[in-house]
Amino acid sequence: MPTLLHIDTSVFPGEASASRSVTATFRKEWEAQHPNGTVIYRDLAAEPLPHLDGLAAAAGFAAPDQRSPEQHAAFALRETLASELEQADTVLIAAPMYNFTIPSTLKAWLDHVIIMGRTAGAEQTTTSGTPTVVVASRGGGYGPGTPRESFEFVTNYLGKALGDGLGLDVTFVVPELTLARSNPAMAELVDASDASKTKAHEEAAAKAKELATRFAA
Repeated sequence: MPTLLHIDTSVFPGEASASRSVTATFRKEWEAQHPNGTVIYRDLAAEPLPHLDGLAAAAGFAAPDQRSPEQHAAFALRETLASELEQADTVLIAAPMYNFTIPSTLKAWLDHVIIMGRTAGAEQTTTSGTPTVVVASRGGGYGPGTPRESFEFVTNYLGKALGDGLGLDVTFVVPELTLARSNPAMAELVDASDASKTKAHEEAAAKAKELATRFAA
C-alpha cells in the first residue's frame, strides 16, 4: 500500500489554520482511498527540527565510511528525514506564508533532506518524480497582477527547492485572502476569501483522488 508523508508547519492549530484545514481535507480523502496505507506525519510547529549545523552539513558530503563518529551522530536525523521522504509515494506539505516566505521550520526540514548526490544534485535523484502537493496559504493576495506579486517567495522558492532541487513533481494549492474575515480592512474581500477557501478544499480532495487512482492502477 502507498505511503503518504504529511508535513504541517502552521503555528496555529486546527481550523484556525488555513493550511492545516486544507491538508486535512487531502489526507481525509487519501485515507478513504487507502485505509490500509501508511501515513508518516510531522508537525514541525509542535516538534520543530534543529537547524542544520556544521557537523551534519559536512557529513552529507562525506562517504559513510569516511565520517567521524561525531559526523555519524550528527547525520542520524538527516538520514531519518531523508529516508521518510524517499519512502513516500506522495508528499503533502503545508506552507503558510510568514513574512513573505515559508516558515523557518520548513526551511530547516529542507536543509536536512537536501543531500547532494542522493536526494539532490543528480539528474535522477532518490526522490525524483514523487507527486507532491503544497498547500501555500496566505493572508493576502500575491498572485500575478496584484500589487504584492513581487513579495511572493513561497511558491517561487518551493518550486525550485522541491521541483528543481529534489526532483519532486509539485502541485500548488493556494488558499489566499485568509485574513479577510478577521481584518476589517479586508471586509470587501470576504466573498473572494470564501471562494478561494472552497476552491482550495475542492482542489485538495480532487488531487488526493487523482493520486489514489494512479496508485490503484
